[in-house]
Amino acid sequence: METTSRLTAQNTANESPAPGAEDPHQAERTGTAAQGTPDAYARAQFPWYGLDDAFTGPRWLMQVGSAADGVVQHGSMGHGDEPSIRTEATAVEKERFAVVITVAASPVRRSGDGTGVLDATTASSAAWLAGSGLLAHTWPPQLDHTLRDDWLDQQTETAFELADDLSGSAWSTLSLPVDGEPTTFHYRESEFGWVLAGSTHGGVHIGAYGRGMSAYGLGFSEVRDLGPYV
Repeated sequence: METTSRLTAQNTANESPAPGAEDPHQAERTGTAAQGTPDAYARAQFPWYGLDDAFTGPRWLMQVGSAADGVVQHGSMGHGDEPSIRTEATAVEKERFAVVITVAASPVRRSGDGTGVLDATTASSAAWLAGSGLLAHTWPPQLDHTLRDDWLDQQTETAFELADDLSGSAWSTLSLPVDGEPTTFHYRESEFGWVLAGSTHGGVHIGAYGRGMSAYGLGFSEVRDLGPYV
């Protein structure tokens, strides 16, 4: 997977490289992460995906990740309660949200600065962003601030390894509709929430993570109007 930018709301300061990725710290130097504005999303050359019309709750824009040349490569859209890092277990348990990540399908290509080759994006790319995104909004109540960084490093490494092995025993398969068409996703649960990832026939990879909302009842559709998210 290629990671050319770090999503402020999703990735951590000490993240491990994504599957097939270059050094994420080099990525940070060569890429940009834009706050989710309609203009930022409108620059994408691929369709965005969110929950379909069966979801009637709040929607909002999150982050867009771009390469060094400004080309938008991935981004996320939120649904439900806006997640926050909370130490109170009861507060976290009451959160109900699902974040949908869209990753542009890209072949093997030269890096933006011309110094190397970037791997193709795959469903593992979406799984990595979803797994690290869930961790970014997780804070085990038994940990204080000084211990969370160590915990986050360990969990991020685990998320990296899991995303790189979607055929492994940690994942099951789940069929969910994408634009009304049944699509197979890789799915896993943890004590912190759930993560899923898959590829569409429309030239993008979809990742998602959430808490308090069952993934089994979700459906995805192309976002043709950003109005509900603004």
